[in-house]
Amino acid sequence: MDLVLRGTLCAEGAVIEGGWVAVRDGRIAAFGRNEVPTAREVRDFGEALILPGIVDGQTHATSYKGLAGMAETTASALAGGVTTIVDMPYDNPLPLDRRERLEAKVAAIREHSHCDVALYGTATAETGTAHLAELIEGGVAAFKISSFEANPTRFPRIAADLTLDLMEALAPTGLPLGLHNEDQEIVRTRLARLKAEGRNDIAAHSESRPLAAELAATAQFLALGQATGGHAHIVHLSHGQGFEQVGAFAAIGASVTGELCVHYLCFNAEADGPRLGALMKVNPPIRANAIAGLWGAIRKGQVAFVSSDHASWPIDNKLGGSIFEAGAGVPGLETLLPAFFTAAEGQGLEGALLAADLLAEKPARFFGIDDRKGRIASGMDADFAIVERGSFVWKAADAHDGLNWSPFDGRTFTARVVGTWLRGREAWNGRAVLSRPGEGIFVPRRTRGWFNDAKEA
Repeated sequence: MDLVLRGTLCAEGAVIEGGWVAVRDGRIAAFGRNEVPTAREVRDFGEALILPGIVDGQTHATSYKGLAGMAETTASALAGGVTTIVDMPYDNPLPLDRRERLEAKVAAIREHSHCDVALYGTATAETGTAHLAELIEGGVAAFKISSFEANPTRFPRIAADLTLDLMEALAPTGLPLGLHNEDQEIVRTRLARLKAEGRNDIAAHSESRPLAAELAATAQFLALGQATGGHAHIVHLSHGQGFEQVGAFAAIGASVTGELCVHYLCFNAEADGPRLGALMKVNPPIRANAIAGLWGAIRKGQVAFVSSDHASWPIDNKLGGSIFEAGAGVPGLETLLPAFFTAAEGQGLEGALLAADLLAEKPARFFGIDDRKGRIASGMDADFAIVERGSFVWKAADAHDGLNWSPFDGRTFTARVVGTWLRGREAWNGRAVLSRPGEGIFVPRRTRGWFNDAKEA
């Protein structure tokens, strides 16, 4: 064996004390407990947890710096135990809606990325369904669109007619079509009304994007999935009622899923909004007293997986203007795992197993990369997050994302990432990122994913 890691292993749905995992040629060769095989290198992490490398299913790596922004984002990922990110297609400089833009982003991964990267593709009014097949052939893991237009080029609105075309075209492939789920007419009307009233606070931001706007967009989209047999996925639900919608459509046989971002589990607009203001501005907004309902959705099995929705905005993009002009989104790659682990333990749940499930195994399956990622099992990539349990204060100034701000700044977590291994190589040692730009690779989709586990021909 090339390498053996020892510690408390999270594998096969169990926490294995005195466990070990052996690595050969960058892949997991075996795992077990107690008697350890011979290897060229043995690393003993004592009682620390050895989790599968985290798969963050929603990131915006290039929002600010363009394709070169992949470097800082993926370095931050490794510091957070994230070994694979799934990056969004509506980003800077242009939406990933055709083959040449996919090739440019893959080239940027090869040049800049520290961790492995899977990619969303998209469609625009300009391209329609014309390029879906070539993007799928190129390895995109899923597609994403929006029912709300934040920017006519980078983040356009896709109307229901094109959404239906896309769902019909993608249904035979099994690939998910994800939606940013806010009703444009409701939001724009409420936004204009609040501006006219002179409102400029974080509560006004939430009021401009009411739960009704989220539920209306969600329901229409899920209905299109029901009608076509396509996989309809909501990329961020902020309230338990949204997951009840997903559950209701699933109960009548629709291929639907809903995703939860970790900040919705950790912040309450009523309690945290006055303190954080624009620093907690996201879309859809963090809502008042929604956390209990979201944990209820997790307990019911309605949550497909949990992501960070990491946005690479500098703090200047949050400050200095009105709440409506402040950028939406927060950094989150280094806080995804410790924040989720801490919140789960606060609910009396097993943080390690739930993290392994909702932050690794399920997103890998969803994006069709579960032949390599997401589990500690023989033949899988040797991707690991080493997690120490205790009491740790998160300091955004120490982050590796080039941003160094966070709504989580000063929060106490019950876990921290003290090591990350990517395909058998130590990439984060708890103090420094050891990988170099370009050591990350593009991870194309290979399996059918959520509703059909069979390998593609």
